[in-house]
Amino acid sequence: MAALRPAGDFDRTYEQDMSVIRRPWQWVALAIGMLLVLTAPRWANAYMVTTANRIFYTIIAVQGLNVLVGYTGQISLGQAAFMLVGGYASALLTTRLGLPFPLAIPAAGLTAGLVGLLFGLPSLRVKGFYLAMATLAAQFIIPWATRHLFPDLLGGASGRIDAPVPVILGISFGETTNYYYLSLITLIITTVLVLNISRSRLGRALVSVRDNDLAAELLGVNLFSYKLRAFFIASFLAGVAGALKAHSQRGVGTEFGYGLQESIIMLGMLVIGGLGTNLGPFLGVTMVILLEDLAGVTGQTLAKLFPSQAARFLTSFRPIFFGLVLMLFLIFEPRGLSHRWQTFKAAWRLRPFAR
Repeated sequence: MAALRPAGDFDRTYEQDMSVIRRPWQWVALAIGMLLVLTAPRWANAYMVTTANRIFYTIIAVQGLNVLVGYTGQISLGQAAFMLVGGYASALLTTRLGLPFPLAIPAAGLTAGLVGLLFGLPSLRVKGFYLAMATLAAQFIIPWATRHLFPDLLGGASGRIDAPVPVILGISFGETTNYYYLSLITLIITTVLVLNISRSRLGRALVSVRDNDLAAELLGVNLFSYKLRAFFIASFLAGVAGALKAHSQRGVGTEFGYGLQESIIMLGMLVIGGLGTNLGPFLGVTMVILLEDLAGVTGQTLAKLFPSQAARFLTSFRPIFFGLVLMLFLIFEPRGLSHRWQTFKAAWRLRPFAR
């Protein structure tokens, strides 16, 4: 939905036309919001800080998935596997080679991006369901390789290796209240990166591939080149998110949650938030993670009320709850929360004639 602007509000310069924050009150709101986020570890409880840290690095992974699925229209079911690659790369680079943490993060993203290119090669020949099956191969091959290849390096059957506590300029980020800032700063950088990609020539080419790949090719867009770029960007961001997750959990491996279920959940987060929108990953990830925690608490409560069915409530309630929420969104809000937010803003600008 195009932004609805009042009569007489028009741009006089190119900088005004490309600006994201357009009004003085928006700058004030941004400053207040950043102040609250930056000071959160000082006034929020442990649950809020830990959950916010988890939300931050998950948004980064979903931002990459948004570039691939939302902008380019290429379905992927292997995002969690590329996070696993990034986690292993960062852990190995920091422990084996002694690479500083600020350099290990982009190096992990680059490693995951190169692996993502391999699984993006089928995108020239197949699309839709068949491409989803091709990317699904990554979700089986990569975890299998980490468990069976190079056991001394990758942890072998145990499926895990330790990730050290990040230390930057002599400051240890072992506590969640400190690590929170690493995830936040990385999220700000990736958000600016993805926002600029969506507004650049590359972003317009990716959208043209999604809307009509035949017309895009006739207009001179190299489909294979741009599809591979989308796969690289998505895998790169997944690798960065995987590295942050690995050091946050002090370890990386298949037992930490990098399976097919996580890839499907991230795709569901994107659908709930809104495909092809910059706000979608933020809304989708935040809502799903909070709903998962709510489902866990609800399952524990039901398990106490019905002790005979406790095992079922503790193990099955959360995925059922997520599936139900996703189904309801596909039926009643298929364009996601970001579209609903745009509709609300348009109605607010049209008040009192919103109806």
